[in-house]
Amino acid sequence: MRRITIFGATGSVGQSTLDLIGRDPQAYRVVALTGGQNVTQLARDAIRFRAELAVTAHDACLPALRDALAGTGIEAAAGAAALTEAAARPADWTMSAIVGAAGLAPGLAALKQGRTLALANKETLVAAGALVMREAATSGATILPVDSEHSAVFQCLAGGEPAEVERLIITASGGAFRDWPVERLARATPAQAATHPNWTMGQRITIDSASMFNKALEVIEAREFFGIAPERIEVLIHPESLVHALVGHADGALMAHLGPPDMRHAIGYALNWPRRAPLPVARLDLGTIGQLTFRTPDPARYPALDLARQVMARGGLSGAVFNAAKEIALDAFIAGRLGFTAMSDIVARVLDRAEAEPGLIDAAFDLDNVLRADQMSRNWAQAQIDGRVYG
Repeated sequence: MRRITIFGATGSVGQSTLDLIGRDPQAYRVVALTGGQNVTQLARDAIRFRAELAVTAHDACLPALRDALAGTGIEAAAGAAALTEAAARPADWTMSAIVGAAGLAPGLAALKQGRTLALANKETLVAAGALVMREAATSGATILPVDSEHSAVFQCLAGGEPAEVERLIITASGGAFRDWPVERLARATPAQAATHPNWTMGQRITIDSASMFNKALEVIEAREFFGIAPERIEVLIHPESLVHALVGHADGALMAHLGPPDMRHAIGYALNWPRRAPLPVARLDLGTIGQLTFRTPDPARYPALDLARQVMARGGLSGAVFNAAKEIALDAFIAGRLGFTAMSDIVARVLDRAEAEPGLIDAAFDLDNVLRADQMSRNWAQAQIDGRVYG
């Protein structure tokens, strides 16, 4: 029986993971489930799967979680320290699906066990790729990508040699505004941005899809995970969302990974790796689909992609700066305090500010410095949004 921990259990990836586990409950023992404010769902799942521990990220939600779990024998806890403690509990397979930089510390704690980390939290590698990969190498842990694009690349690379890879092509749906006139984007609302044409995901990642910030993060993540030079990583708009990634080889051949827009495919691959197991996902009928279309992203529509290139060129801790500024800008957009197109402006300014700060971007790659860069960047981004002057 495999011991399983799921971080971000109440989100879309976490729920899809529980769906797969629930189809063969005798094969798994759930160690810990964590979530955010949806303590009703968290408690319901903890009881259903007989988890040892349930953790909410929010201290204020702890009384409600305790009440919901009263009499079950399931431990309840809250806060960042509790998340890290949960990650340190022995587990054979840990799903990291917390959204944002909050997933970094629990992910590192899980890696120290030397087991398997299924990584759906792209921000972990963006903010601290060198640190995360170093920890995995030290502990002997395995990191398996769960983002659909990176899982697709990983599968296309199976059995191949890295030296044979000429390029990686990551696809993107283009999000809610892929066919909008560019001049209309500044007036886009959070509700409009949170409607995805193909995937069913949470609010934040769906808005990131509309702005292509999610793809910007994935480009950086691909560089960190696969060790591919930035200039060899490409992005294509693919409205059907059926080809998740392509790998180009030195002989000119392209290997593509196709599948339905269902996260259970990538999750199930990571859950069953290194073997494949039957999954409850739709089977593609290419004859009915008829055609697959691709186009190059418009830089004016998706400035986040250029910012990702700047981050990779700058190196150091600029990934942590980029992610932190993006998270604050996204918060402001959701709250109605910032326009859709202004998010990339905020991130660009914070990147420039961080580069001008002595000893920040080029500081040693350790957790303290990553967290310092993260916090400073959040402060600078918030100051921009509030209209304050910082220097």
